[in-house]
Order: sequence, then C-alpha cells, then structure tokens
Amino acid sequence: MPELPEVEVCRRGLAPELEGTQIQGVVIRAPKLRLVIPTELQTLLPGCRILGVRRRGKYLLLDCARPGVEGCLIIHLGMSGNLRFVPPHLPPAKHDHFDLVMAGQTLRFADPRRFGVVLWQPGPPSAAVLHPLLASQGIEPLSGDFTVDWFYAANLKRNAPIKSVLMDSHMVVGIGNIYASESLFRAGISPLRAANRISRPRYAVLVSAIRETLSDAIAAGGSSIRDYVHSDGGAGCFQIQAGVYDRAGEPCLRCGGVIRQVRQAGRSTYYCTGCQH
Repeated sequence: MPELPEVEVCRRGLAPELEGTQIQGVVIRAPKLRLVIPTELQTLLPGCRILGVRRRGKYLLLDCARPGVEGCLIIHLGMSGNLRFVPPHLPPAKHDHFDLVMAGQTLRFADPRRFGVVLWQPGPPSAAVLHPLLASQGIEPLSGDFTVDWFYAANLKRNAPIKSVLMDSHMVVGIGNIYASESLFRAGISPLRAANRISRPRYAVLVSAIRETLSDAIAAGGSSIRDYVHSDGGAGCFQIQAGVYDRAGEPCLRCGGVIRQVRQAGRSTYYCTGCQH
C-alpha cells in the first residue's frame, strides 16, 4: 500500500499539472471501488477549476470550485492504485476505473484490487476534514504538532507494541509497514516493546527517526515524481535503502546481528535482534 511518502510524491507531481486547470468531464467505469463512487461527480465537476492539491495522511485532496459548486475530491490509492496522465483519447485498460478529463490530457485512476476510494466532500477546503474518513485521522508526523511531549504523553497508558501504535492512523497518519519498521530500526527500538515502556528520551529519538525516515523517502522519490503520475502504470512507488524491511535472515547493516521476521497484527515485522531493544 502506498504510504505517506509515496502519496506526498504523487501530490507534488500532480499539483503543478492540475492547479488552475479546468475539469471538462468525468468518466466513471466502476460504480464501486472500496466505496461507491458518487455518480453526481459527472455533473458537479465539469466546469470546476482545481484550486489546490493537498494531502491528509494517505489521502489526496483536490479542491474544486465553479459558480454554485465548491468541494473537495478525495482520492485514496488503495493497495495498488496509481494516478497517471494519459492522452485524452487513449482507450482505458482493464483496471482504469475513473478519469478526470481536461484540455489536452486526462488524469486516470487505475486500481487493480479496487481498494481505493474516489469521494466528494462539499464545502470550502476547510470542510474536507469533516468527511468521516478524514475526521478520525491522527496527527501528521511531519507537522509541528508531532512533538516528543505529545507522543510520550499519548502513550503513557498504552501497552500495545510500539509498531502497532505507529501504524494506528487514529494517532499518527501515513506510517505503514515499511516506514514503521525502518523508523524503529533507526531509533534502535524493538517493534515488540510496549509503548508505555519507552522512556521520554527514547521517544525523542523515535520522533526524530520517524521524521528523518519519511523525509528521506520523499527525497528519494523526488527524481521520479513525474514518472509516478505520467507513467504507463508500471512505475510509481519507491523504497528507501532498507535497513531491516524484507531482509529477514540477513546481517544487520549497523551491528552485524541477524534480521528477524515476526508477525504482528497479521503483518510482517522486521527488526534486528542485536541493536533494537
């Protein structure tokens, strides 16, 4: 699943292409992905200008307006979805479910597993966070609100493993399996350790590690931003140089210990038995 860095890279690629552009048409080929795609988009969006392209967690937000219509198009890429620009009359492929048609090009959403969403929240840009999918979202880990004091205090009574806490979007948004594992490795903290058994100084290290891991991943995708949204669908996601993720049985790059793989909440977790405690 695309995590915060992939979605942010996608946003940065979309924004200069879309902002200020007028939508000429909407094509809905699948009535439902994870949720039903509102059919009223076909009448609401034509004539709208895209005023901004934002991100909230793993959601892309396209602010749209024309006389009498104002709202936000909410898109989630699901497990394996992608957005790309195609020529206006290019025939759709099997998994191309949604088009925003503009002069000279079309923004096409492909979602092979149909876990993505395309939804609408009426009102000014500030109203987007009122949508039920966004209202329960936690703090952005790259924002000023994500502080050591807040994170430490929020976990004083939580005995869940710290990796599960990092992946709880109601607390912190956008950190998925890859970047949770990598952030904990950089911080030297075991993913199995209970959140309320971590000291404040170690939380300070973890907050810095999360910020650095996500920022490094975004920077690593910088040279492929246009590929992410302009490709034929094959390119898009990137990975930072993994310290532990998907390296089970291999030596740790930091201490030489063995990378171990365990299952947590149905997901694979990778960590070093030698230097993560």
